[in-house]
Amino acid sequence: MIRIDNKTLQDLEFPMVLDHVAQHSITTLGGEAVRALRPFEDSTAIKPSLLRVKEFTASFGSDSPIPNHGFEAILKELQLFEIENSVLEASGFRRILSVTETTKDLLKFFKKFEEFYIALQDFSEDVNYLPLISEVIHRIFDKYGEVKDDASLELAIIRRRLVSVKSQINSSFTKALTRYSGADYLDEIRESIVDNRRVLAVKAMYRKKVKGTVLGSSKTGSITYIEPQETHEFTTELSNLVYEEREEVKKILKQLTEQIRPYKELLASYQEYLITIDTIYARARYAVEIDASLPLISEGKALSLVNAYHPILLAANKKRKEKTHPQSISLHPTKRIIVISGPNAGGKSITLKTVGLLQVMLQSGLLVPVDSSSEFCFFDRVLTDIGDNQSIENHLSTYSYRLKKMNQFLRKCNSNTLFLIDEFGTGSDPELGGALAETFLEVFYEREAFGIITTHYANLKLLANELPEAINANMLFDSKTLEPLYKLHLGEAGSSFTFEVAQKNGIPFSLINKSKKKVERGKIRFDKTIANLQKERAKVRKTTETLETSAQKALEESKQLEQVNAKVQSKLESYQELYDSNQKIISLGKKFDGIAEKFHNNKQKKAMMDELFKLVMTENSKRKKIAPKQKKVEKQKKHKIKQEVEQKVAVIRKEKKKEKIKAAKLPPKPNVVLKVGDRVRMIDGRAIGTIDKFEKQKAFVNYGMFISQVNITELEKVS
Repeated sequence: MIRIDNKTLQDLEFPMVLDHVAQHSITTLGGEAVRALRPFEDSTAIKPSLLRVKEFTASFGSDSPIPNHGFEAILKELQLFEIENSVLEASGFRRILSVTETTKDLLKFFKKFEEFYIALQDFSEDVNYLPLISEVIHRIFDKYGEVKDDASLELAIIRRRLVSVKSQINSSFTKALTRYSGADYLDEIRESIVDNRRVLAVKAMYRKKVKGTVLGSSKTGSITYIEPQETHEFTTELSNLVYEEREEVKKILKQLTEQIRPYKELLASYQEYLITIDTIYARARYAVEIDASLPLISEGKALSLVNAYHPILLAANKKRKEKTHPQSISLHPTKRIIVISGPNAGGKSITLKTVGLLQVMLQSGLLVPVDSSSEFCFFDRVLTDIGDNQSIENHLSTYSYRLKKMNQFLRKCNSNTLFLIDEFGTGSDPELGGALAETFLEVFYEREAFGIITTHYANLKLLANELPEAINANMLFDSKTLEPLYKLHLGEAGSSFTFEVAQKNGIPFSLINKSKKKVERGKIRFDKTIANLQKERAKVRKTTETLETSAQKALEESKQLEQVNAKVQSKLESYQELYDSNQKIISLGKKFDGIAEKFHNNKQKKAMMDELFKLVMTENSKRKKIAPKQKKVEKQKKHKIKQEVEQKVAVIRKEKKKEKIKAAKLPPKPNVVLKVGDRVRMIDGRAIGTIDKFEKQKAFVNYGMFISQVNITELEKVS
């Protein structure tokens, strides 16, 4: 059974994380449930809870989003059900209907898409939905939440009579209004409403001439408000009918309450289901906000955090638009205790808190901001001793409190425990406190516990180096500026850089030397050796980075050479094919020329046709028969090559056009007089030839294999 106490959760700032999660819930009860989240006591319940959150995150932005789960709380209604003869109001039934309908929609959705929402469907299957509750409420209430006319036979009769009486009131009042208005007994406003009754606005001087009941007068007394006698009888009946309607509605609501009362536990389970869905939704939204993922869950004891972020620090830095440095750290049976050392403000405490907080979050069903390749396991206990814990109420000093905590650790620590201790051994005489801390660490080690501690004590660094299943670690610092790099390095202890930091902060060198003399020579040498090792490691790291960069460049150059070689090879093959094709055409041309010469000499048409046919058949026999499918493939291949070539040509033309525009902007080149024998080439070309002669504005350029006639303005001299 997992037991993680509230003090540990407070040390790791878990309640603050829950406050951030609760902000994403859409119901008050959901927010309260999120704030009440605690690590699961049964480890088998953790993974299904994480899978449900993971599935909910996948639904955001999908084509079939999960239906809205918002609802109004029915806590008051559930309490009233417990009281005998209590009656729910119409608004209470509307809230109950909202809960039942929302539950029905969610259950139906998860059933429909059960192949996508496996964990959510498994969880929803435990809800026993009964349609009867919704059906009986729908029979009584309309879509606006009002009691229907046909909710009972008596109510239907009363409401039909109400409609009739209201019509008679309007009719009789209209007649009286017309009569007294014609007699000029009424004021300009003619009528008004008093005590929810329609009245005539009679001039005060004519009040005795109007038959009816006086219901009031204006402030000035100039107008008397009178209900006509014709209307009074009907309004009295209306009042009686309204009373009867109200009593009949109460009777209906009482019957409905008694009808639903037996299902109060079922309604409570619906509300609990919707609250849980809201907590899952809030956790999923928070996971998206901090870019959290579901890591691998190990059955054994192995903890490997890759690019892990502290969620509270991540959120704070986002607001400040500052970078958050991720940490990678691992604990496994062969290296289950890590002792982190080094200067303050390097990130030791935040690394320790990150591990603890993410572990608690995961065991509470929250996704964590790590790389998905990270690996987690579950611990029965997470023990923490973080920060200055002076207890004023119990008159305990920091050290007394820490000793009390260590006593608790010794009672609870075992192989299923993760302990996290910040500044281990501080608060007392360095040598005596360090010795006691060393003994505690040995006990934790013997009990096969997993843990991370931060310390400045040299004896703890030495102990971690001696114990086979423990390891030293330090937070990297720039050896020159002593600025933190916020990266954890496993395998070596870290120097506190006490004197170096003091010197950097302006403490006189003479005082630093005086301080060094007061410390044992061995301690200074030990700390200095560690500091030198860290500096050397920083140099090696930089050299390694340089070598990796050089290797990457060499690899890229090698790839480029391979590409160039492939292109050259392709061109050579193309030229070879072209040469072979030309040789074949020349050979055919010679044969054809021989046949033509024979025909010229002997004029034998039949003999010529026979030889031509024989030549054609011979050439066709050399051709390979290509299947239609292969022809289609080759045709598509040629078309694709043609498109690629056209695209490349278009790019080249575009570049040349840019060059021409650029060249046009440059000052014109000086004119060079060309003469016979000059080596020239076309301005846009590469082939070089020699001028044989000129004719008007054109030059005959000899390219060796052929002579071309080119306009002089298109030529440039080659030096």
